Amino acid sequence: MSVDRSPVDLDALVFNADGLIPVIAQDADTAEVLMMAWANREALQRTLDEGRMVYWSRSRTELWRKGDTSGRAQHWTSLNVDCDADVILATVHQEGAACHTGERTCFYRALEGKNR
Repeated sequence: MSVDRSPVDLDALVFNADGLIPVIAQDADTAEVLMMAWANREALQRTLDEGRMVYWSRSRTELWRKGDTSGRAQHWTSLNVDCDADVILATVHQEGAACHTGERTCFYRALEGKNR
């Protein structure tokens, strides 16, 4: 089976009913998953144009460029789209902590369960 590995443009992305797509930010050097956020088309266009990650804040209903208020910017090295074009994986150089709590990554807590 041949797989199409051609680049994807913004028109090919599958946004949800709110016009958003999930973006997973991963450290470019360590491959550590740093965070997950949402982006709309405008946020992605600004990300492409500026070289820094721009997301959509669902709580504030506005664009936010990572690091503008915290100083914890993300400079992307690659943006990859999953096979269904409905999730983006951003490899980034993270300045400081990625999480608003001050932790390096947002994924610092384990989910408890019977098999743990």
